[in-house]
Amino acid sequence: MAADYTEADIKSLDWREHIRMRPGMYIGKLGDGSSPDDGLYILLKEAIDNAIDEHIMGYGKEIQVDIDEEGRVEVRDFGRGIPLGKLFDCAAQINTGAKYDSEAFKKTVGLNGVGIKAVNALSAFFEIQAWRDGLTKALEFSKGILAVDMKHPRRDDGINGTRLAFELDRSVFPAKAKYREPLVEKMCRYYSYLNPALTTIFNGKKFRAKDGLLDLLREEMENEPLYPPVHLVGKDIEIAFTHSVESGEEYYTFVNGQNTSQGGTHLAAFREQLVQVIRGFYKKQYEPADIRAGIEAAVSVRIVEPVFESQVKTKLGSSTITPDGESLRTFIGNFLKINLDNYLHKNPPVAEAIQKRIQSAERERKDLKGIQKIARERSRQAKVHNKKLRDCRVRYDSKHKRRDESTLFITEGDSASGSITKSRDVETQAVFSLRGKPLNTFSLPRKIVYENEEFALLQAALNIEDGVEALRYNKVVISTDADVDGMHIRLLLLTFFLQFFPELIRDGHLFILQTPLFRVRNKKETIYCYDEDERKQALDKLGKSAEITRFKGLGEISPDEFKFMIGPDMRLDPVEYEEGKGVKELLAFYMGKNTPDRQDFIIENLREDVDRQVA
Repeated sequence: MAADYTEADIKSLDWREHIRMRPGMYIGKLGDGSSPDDGLYILLKEAIDNAIDEHIMGYGKEIQVDIDEEGRVEVRDFGRGIPLGKLFDCAAQINTGAKYDSEAFKKTVGLNGVGIKAVNALSAFFEIQAWRDGLTKALEFSKGILAVDMKHPRRDDGINGTRLAFELDRSVFPAKAKYREPLVEKMCRYYSYLNPALTTIFNGKKFRAKDGLLDLLREEMENEPLYPPVHLVGKDIEIAFTHSVESGEEYYTFVNGQNTSQGGTHLAAFREQLVQVIRGFYKKQYEPADIRAGIEAAVSVRIVEPVFESQVKTKLGSSTITPDGESLRTFIGNFLKINLDNYLHKNPPVAEAIQKRIQSAERERKDLKGIQKIARERSRQAKVHNKKLRDCRVRYDSKHKRRDESTLFITEGDSASGSITKSRDVETQAVFSLRGKPLNTFSLPRKIVYENEEFALLQAALNIEDGVEALRYNKVVISTDADVDGMHIRLLLLTFFLQFFPELIRDGHLFILQTPLFRVRNKKETIYCYDEDERKQALDKLGKSAEITRFKGLGEISPDEFKFMIGPDMRLDPVEYEEGKGVKELLAFYMGKNTPDRQDFIIENLREDVDRQVA
């Protein structure tokens, strides 16, 4: 019988309780600090963004960021300083801030009055201090609750500005979560690219960029540019781009100083308008894909009251740039039409290099036509009967209410695929079975995708030949054994997707299935353990006499057990994509032809096998 629904069931949470109960709404995933979009970096970004906004308004040329070994963060700017009488409101009153008034803070990132309140609520220790005209005031909080109140300002000769200090609340964040210096350094570098007059200092290391986005391209590009990067700067817009011999597209996009790693309307406008200007300049209707093949570009715009698709602000949703409704498409198009057209007229060698790159891409595309024709015929046959695929009923490219649950497991061998197939939810889970180890596609041309039958069938199963817009499964899950061969197959598949379909990773569709290494059980209970620590914990709980089974491969796991491993409690690790040369360098080292270097690395980092520890 259903419980009564009364006034007592209606609850109101204050701002602090709501942030702590639903942190994902404010900072995305919590994470452990290994990924740049983990929640602890969002908190750091919120603290720095307020200082950046002061700089944009013309106050303060330096920001100091310090993080000690215990994880205590301190951010000091030298702007105007928060008005001392409003320190509590800015730290602990939701939807309070100066940024609602466009005259005080034009074209800033944080417009919702939530930013540092989220830092406050999710910190075990949080301190905010401001200096203004020889006076200072500080407040200290714990988990959003005021702990120490300096009721009246005191005299202090400190330079005007604001200081935020905080320590993560370990009851919210994972115990092992910590800031990684390389990721924080990258944040500081990006802030410097976007603000050439700003010096950012992280733990004593200074970051300053003289040439803005031009410095970003120089730093991030792995391949030699085919011509000196085009650098265009105007009011509220900066663009830098060049081409390389690569066939893909690489973009670094920013809105009001915020790195929009997932792009958005400004990126779409740039990609579209670049094509129009290039076509107009050369007076030829080149294919958009040929114009953008090999492009590496950085785009930064400043707009009034940007609208992002989430609180973590990684994708722009705004379609207009000003309150009077000028569209981003028109703004970027007009800027390129005047400035890029002028630049190409004044720099004939650059114009010639761009045209040669477009013509080269055109030839490559035409050379692939014959192969693609064969592949499409194979694809049509595969749709009728893909011998590698055991399909499901609900797909991501449908309007079904469960479309987001649609999942494709990529397995190795018939035994593993057999267990998953028997255990899966036939409505939403499909299985693609590999035969042995796939080809190492590193540095191979794109035509290999069409010539290799296994990859052609996988591409057909995913329906991604023309991009991920028609992707048939929301989650693509690499499901290999947790042994050396399984790890190798995983690397080969990751190489394939990174080389030819990076947008699958960039858009968050690729995952790794975590399967247990051990089963620990007694007569009353069974515990599946995914690492050595979990095995020890299970033994402590069930007793030293418990039976321990070490799984050698997925084929050893029975269908009944697999139901648990691919059910609601399934453990999936997202494969995350960070733009820039780091990914290409990683692939070159681990998948290239530098066998001696890789062998030395393996020997130096060899560790004792877990089986030996168990024995």
